Amino acid sequence: MRVEQEFIDALYTRVDRLRGGVEQSVAGALEPVGNGLQARLERDILVAERSGLLAALNAVDGSLCFGRIDLTSGTSHHIGRIGIREDDENRTPVLIDWRAPVARPFYLATGHTPMGLRRRRHLTTEGRTVTALHDEILDLGDTTRTGYEDPTGDAVLLSALNAARTGRMADIVRTIQAEQDRIIRAPHRGVLVVEGGPGTGKTAVALHRAAYLLYEHRELLARRAVLIVGPNPAFLGYIGEVLPSLGETGVLLSTVGELYPGVHATGTDSPCAAEVKGRADMADVLASVVADRQALPDPVIAIEHDRNVLILDAGLVRVARDRTRATGLRHNVAREYFEGHILNTLTDMLAERIGTDPYDGSLLLDPSDLTQIREELDANPEVHAAIEQLWPRLTPQRLVADFLAAPTHLSDEDAAAIRRTTRPGTAPDWTPADVPLLDEAAELLGEDDRTARAAAEAERRRQIAYAQGVLDVSYASRTYEFDDKDEEDSEILAAHDIIDAERMAERHEETDHRGAAERAAADRTWAFGHIIVDEAQELSAMAWRLLMRRSPTRSMTLVGDPAQTADEAGVGSWERILAPYVGDRYEHTRLDVNYRTPSEIMDIAAAVLRTDHPGFEPPRSVRSTGARPWVRETSPDKLAATVADAVHAHQPTEGRLAVIAPSALHEELATELPGITAGTEPDLTHPVVLLAPRESKGLEFDTVIVVEPGEYRTSDLYVALTRATQSLGVVHTGNAGRVRLSL
Repeated sequence: MRVEQEFIDALYTRVDRLRGGVEQSVAGALEPVGNGLQARLERDILVAERSGLLAALNAVDGSLCFGRIDLTSGTSHHIGRIGIREDDENRTPVLIDWRAPVARPFYLATGHTPMGLRRRRHLTTEGRTVTALHDEILDLGDTTRTGYEDPTGDAVLLSALNAARTGRMADIVRTIQAEQDRIIRAPHRGVLVVEGGPGTGKTAVALHRAAYLLYEHRELLARRAVLIVGPNPAFLGYIGEVLPSLGETGVLLSTVGELYPGVHATGTDSPCAAEVKGRADMADVLASVVADRQALPDPVIAIEHDRNVLILDAGLVRVARDRTRATGLRHNVAREYFEGHILNTLTDMLAERIGTDPYDGSLLLDPSDLTQIREELDANPEVHAAIEQLWPRLTPQRLVADFLAAPTHLSDEDAAAIRRTTRPGTAPDWTPADVPLLDEAAELLGEDDRTARAAAEAERRRQIAYAQGVLDVSYASRTYEFDDKDEEDSEILAAHDIIDAERMAERHEETDHRGAAERAAADRTWAFGHIIVDEAQELSAMAWRLLMRRSPTRSMTLVGDPAQTADEAGVGSWERILAPYVGDRYEHTRLDVNYRTPSEIMDIAAAVLRTDHPGFEPPRSVRSTGARPWVRETSPDKLAATVADAVHAHQPTEGRLAVIAPSALHEELATELPGITAGTEPDLTHPVVLLAPRESKGLEFDTVIVVEPGEYRTSDLYVALTRATQSLGVVHTGNAGRVRLSL
């Protein structure tokens, strides 16, 4: 152990020196470097690169190195969370990044296939101190022993599985198993589906895959960013420290409800409303709603102009509308063409009233007269009021809010389920199911950016005018300075000799210093380099339309378990999710080993699911605790007190306990649970957490107490029962439901 401690000490000496150098280089880069475009670009690139390295060093500090591989050739490599090299001429590796090809035998080598390894060593550290070593002998002909041999090779894995939970997911970089490694390093392009039951490590594999792809395709993905979509904010908080611990900080974590910039979906839908909003045919419904806003006069619109009354009837407007629709442009973008058709129609109407030649019927006005008439009509507020009535400018928020207030193109039952009114002058209380509708509306409407383009052009001209003024002052100053000097001195170049005003203005445009993930979060049309979706089976068909728009290359990793589908709007089947977008052109793989749930708990959970799916086969648990789940019955008036007593009796000394109960019981239970407030975002780092079944998806706790299981849907109960890593209890008031049948 002394040798490894010496290496760790030397490694951190190197890291501290590197960190200091990085901090100095960043500070130096931020000093004034002149206004030249090239200098500014070089500074920005240096700051970005160095700041990223500094963030990575800070994120993994204290747990850099976790392993060593000794090759039969006599060479050894230490494996860590990031790669570090010496400053020598050859850039000699000090620590090998776990994602590098040379590190792969650390995860795949076996006694049967040693992959050139003599020994694999696992290092356990606390801070910068080595606390334990575990060696696996892979070359069975090597008789050398160190005294740290692990006969089974499972000590490190079992230690990680049995460790107390903290309320935050830990990375599995030290214990990646062979089947997980193959998924993590799978090719980047196309759609990869990773299916697995509870506790199989789907989420951890997906996060490590994100880190691997960012390492392997750094240039592309650093520019386009990686999006990770989770089922709820609590889940995102739970996984939020995994990628930083692997040295990656430039990833966007989001729920579907957060993927429309400027909208924070905090409202809730009834299950029926969420199901209706999530249907694929809502895209056609919204398209029909937009078409309805492209109206015809009923019966006519009268416009006063220059002592004339111009009449727009349905026939005239229908021609303009049909021609505009024929352009194929989206609603707001097409409005410019509709305006043009209406102005031309009114111009022709007014010109005919002024008069025509009695001999050939031609207009008496020349083109310049017609242009003047059109410009005067364009300045008439009544004309634009009529256009707004017939082809209004719409925002996605306005369109969807109006639709929800008065749903059309739906059955009476579906319309009643989603109908929601908003008080005048207040913003709607958007729900996660509304966000895909907003995104669909944005696609249908497009953006009429004429005003923005005009403002940008005006600002550009202002900057050019300012730059020209600076150059004029420079020229005048130079002329005055050289009036009394000889001709040779006056030929020295000045600013106006080497740059014009337009180029000078361009050089002083502000640079966007945000990272790709930050810019992507603010841009609805951003195309991500790769998207990872956790609990993918829960997303609705409309949510998938939103995500597919964010991934035009269809580079995605989808993680989930159809057996755990709980949301009424969830598509569930991989075929139904992907067929509209990639057909059958996707890779499917399955994880079948349960690392989280002890076999005693998994047997009961599997029996619950078999009540609806008789042929169901659960993932195989790798461990047994010997502790059978317990069940306690109580009366309704003593339910909260009984749950509190159970929490007190079974709360682990270290780790976390979750009470999973129907939402309707949360307020009652919270009165008996210290530090718990019903209706607030759960703090997963608190020793005791109160959750609804669906809030618990993807999470894990040392101990779980399930309350009133008879009120759960089968899939929800299956999820709740499989959250525990050590022990499980059930409290009910006379209806243990499917749990009783499985005991």
